[in-house]
Amino acid sequence: MTDPSRPPSGVSVRRAAGLRLPALLVAVGVLLASMVAGVLAGAADIAPGKVVLQLLDWLPLVSADSGLAPVERGLLLELRLPRVVLGAIVGGLLAIAGAAYQGVFRNPLADPYLLGAAAGAGLTTTVVIVLLKGDTESLSVPAAAFAGAVGGVLLAYALGNVAGRGGGTATLVLAGVAVTSFLTAVQTFVQQLGVEDLQRIYSWILGTVDGGWSRITLVIPYAVVSVAALLLHGRLLDVLSVGDDEAVSLGLHAARVRLVVLLAASLATAAAVAVSGLIGFVGIVVPHVVRRLAGGSYRVVLPLSLLGGAAFLVIGDVLARTVLAPAELPIGVVTAFVGAPFFVAVLRVTKRVET
Repeated sequence: MTDPSRPPSGVSVRRAAGLRLPALLVAVGVLLASMVAGVLAGAADIAPGKVVLQLLDWLPLVSADSGLAPVERGLLLELRLPRVVLGAIVGGLLAIAGAAYQGVFRNPLADPYLLGAAAGAGLTTTVVIVLLKGDTESLSVPAAAFAGAVGGVLLAYALGNVAGRGGGTATLVLAGVAVTSFLTAVQTFVQQLGVEDLQRIYSWILGTVDGGWSRITLVIPYAVVSVAALLLHGRLLDVLSVGDDEAVSLGLHAARVRLVVLLAASLATAAAVAVSGLIGFVGIVVPHVVRRLAGGSYRVVLPLSLLGGAAFLVIGDVLARTVLAPAELPIGVVTAFVGAPFFVAVLRVTKRVET
């Protein structure tokens, strides 16, 4: 059985150095700084110095007197901190899934919603809200979104295998587009059955990381499994980058590796969508920035995308809370403002390279 942590014998593809400590420290530093900024931002006026002291006091083996009132400590612990933690988890999952999809499909435009995950989650969420009168604050909507996201991916993969006799990358992409179009059409039909619920539906579709500790508890097991699987396959994604025929000739079971990575990336996407709604472009923006700064080896891109995606979404949430304060923008709107122009830029570069 092939060890997923090392390429087959004889492989000399992308023998680039792995993740270096300085790059890792910078990424961790950026993430920590963004999380502190996220805890500092909010409608309540709390002295930044006291907030920092309180965060230090919550660390193991550290004691600091912040001077905050119990109400202020409760606000930080029950509102701001879980929002920041959930944003970091969701952003990291979407970014590492995007990097993995781009490696599997060898397509820089691939993102976590490529295979119908978002459309499946949107459909099941709409069904729960409209037909079952589910509450977006309960666990029924995240559970439905998770099931829909996984179902959408499995449907696209099955369709791709049937149509393409082995699930080539181009066939899987087309299958994902077809499944997404169909599920979106069904979702629109269901929405028309409950017009009075449209506000709640669109609020979820535009994305939020304001879910509390219960949603963090819900997503952590899936996050750990999917992230571990993807990180273990970083070397094999480097081998897949040379093409399936070459990878097979080097002793790699390309179809099996692709299936495992697709399932792990889809699990990460489904978990993120289940607790946050639909937040786009994270899986495109972050991996491309990481490649520009740290190189193209997936041994480097995957872990740095995880950390960079976490920081990116936390910062995006800070902007969502502060740009129109005291009003709040949906975080999906903020990421779209950044991601849409970035997507066009990547598309232009890709077209230029191909021609």
